[in-house]
Parts: sequence; C-alpha cells; structure tokens
Amino acid sequence: MFDITIIGDTTLDIFLMIEDARVLKNTKKGVSQLCVAYADKIPITHMSQSIGGNATNVAMGLKKLGNSTAIVTELGDDINGITILHELTHAGIDTRFVKKLKGKETRYSVVLNFNGERTVLSYYVDRNYRFPKLEKTQWIYYTSLGKSFEKIQTKLLDYLKKHPDTKLAFNPGSYQKKYGLAALKNIFPYLDLIFVNKQEAELFTGTKGDEKKLIHGLHKLGIDIVAMTDGARGSWASKQHGIYHMPKFTVDVVAKTGAGDAYASGFLSAIINGKTLPCAMEWGTANASSLIQEFGAHKGLLSKTGIKQMINTYSKIKPELLSHNTNPQVNLHTNT
Repeated sequence: MFDITIIGDTTLDIFLMIEDARVLKNTKKGVSQLCVAYADKIPITHMSQSIGGNATNVAMGLKKLGNSTAIVTELGDDINGITILHELTHAGIDTRFVKKLKGKETRYSVVLNFNGERTVLSYYVDRNYRFPKLEKTQWIYYTSLGKSFEKIQTKLLDYLKKHPDTKLAFNPGSYQKKYGLAALKNIFPYLDLIFVNKQEAELFTGTKGDEKKLIHGLHKLGIDIVAMTDGARGSWASKQHGIYHMPKFTVDVVAKTGAGDAYASGFLSAIINGKTLPCAMEWGTANASSLIQEFGAHKGLLSKTGIKQMINTYSKIKPELLSHNTNPQVNLHTNT
C-alpha cells in the first residue's frame, strides 16, 4: 500500500536566471509583465535543468520526507521522457503507473527567474489520458494536467466512489483553471484537502475578500481542509471553521520556483504522519522556506530532520488561531 499516489503531468524544466530585464505593472488589468529588449541577446547569469511539473515536485518532496510515493503520468518516447523516468526511479518514486507514448513528445518548460520571481513558458502536448488500475493507496494527489484532463478526472471520481477510504488532495494546474473550470468544480465535494493560492481561491469561489471569507467559500463547495498561500503574507489553513494563519520565515530568496509544491509536500506529509493542522502548516512553511534559498525546484527540499531543524530555528514563528473551531476532530495544539 502506498502512502500516496500522485496524478499529473511531468516536464523537463530549463531554469534561466536573468538580470537584464524589468517589470511593468499594468494596473488596468491587475497584472505585471516581464519585459526584455526585443530582437536582442539577453545575458543569462545562471542555467540549470531538472525534471519538474507539479506532480514531480510534490512526489520528490514527499519521497524525501519518507513517504512511499507512486506517480501516474504520461511521457513521450523522446530523450526528455527517458531523462524524467530515470530521475524518478533514481529518487525512489514508484513508476509502475508511468506510461510511455510511442511517437509522442514529452512536456517541457522554460523558467525565467528575475528578482526572485519566476515566469514559466510551458509547452503542452496532446494527451489521451488513461486512468490505470491503481494499487491500494492512502491518499491521491491530483494536480496539473493538460487538454482532455476531464477523461481521467471522471475515472478518478469513479475510483473514489469504489474506494471511499482513499483520501483526495488537489492542487489545480494552469490549463485546468483556464479551460476546464466547470469540470474542476465537479471534484470539489470529494476533496479532503485543497492547496490554492489566494488568486485561485478567488477564482473558485467567485468572490474577492479577506482570507476568512475565501476559506469559508471553499468549505461551502464541500472541501474538508483548505490550505491557502499568499506569497510573503504566509499561509492560511482550515478544517471547516477553525482558521489559522502562519507567517512566512524570513530567508534570503534565490528563486521561488516550486515553492507552492514544497509547501504542499511538507503539509501533506505531516497530515499523512498524523500531525495536527498547525503542525502541517509549520512543515509546509519550513519546506518552502528551504527550497527558495536554492536554485531549482528540488535542491532545497528537506528531510524530516531538516524540517525539525528549520522549525527550531524559527521557533518564535507559529500558526495563530484566527477563529475558533467548532469541529471537535481538529486538535488545536501543534504536534511537531
């Protein structure tokens, strides 16, 4: 039996650090734009390559924290696919559910890092996703997929109906949010845990407001546990009506690629290990804080020992209870 089985696309990521750029804020559209000189040569100050994608990043984080982890993904039969399969196997992640597609390409991304933030250029390829016959698993983590993701999601819901003891965690991908929002909402009543940033919470609830309002809105959709991040402002987590806020750890930021995935893997590993909600927030914050001090989405991931050391270093920063909990199943004390 696996602790967790992860479903999502995997990519080969190329990380580029640039300095000769600027950020323009479009206040009318509420977005910022990364700008470089057109038709010019842009210097790169650092470059690296690794496997990536939300599914891979979370799988790597959970495996490093000692959880038995399998991954469901599809790869092309190109050199990128061979590289990804080798790295997953080398990390100790079970790859029996990885499918190689003859004559198909593997997804890849180019990640531009500038001033500690990242802009991702993603290459999507057509997939005809299939849901495999899974081994027993305590949790399923469902995340970023491309076009035709609805097919595998329908099979996933069928699986959960037949295996009610299997818990489901979810973190949405860019394609799913942009093109499949209606389909995504079908899965909300089955979610034991969702990971979102504040913008995603606003998208799913259709409202804007403070964190408490957004979290209550997500609970109303049928979601049991909500974990929401908002960059430098930290994270919020709730099981029904008990809402906590966890400030960030102050660290020197090198690159933020994979920070959300690192938070998710730390948080979820704590839950799998029977820890409390506040403790899960500490694990997530510690893992993400370590990761962003390194370049790339895996180098800074922590072991359990590393998590405890990081939490001890920032022992004065703890989750704060913002509203009282009426659910007796939630323990309001940390259990690091």
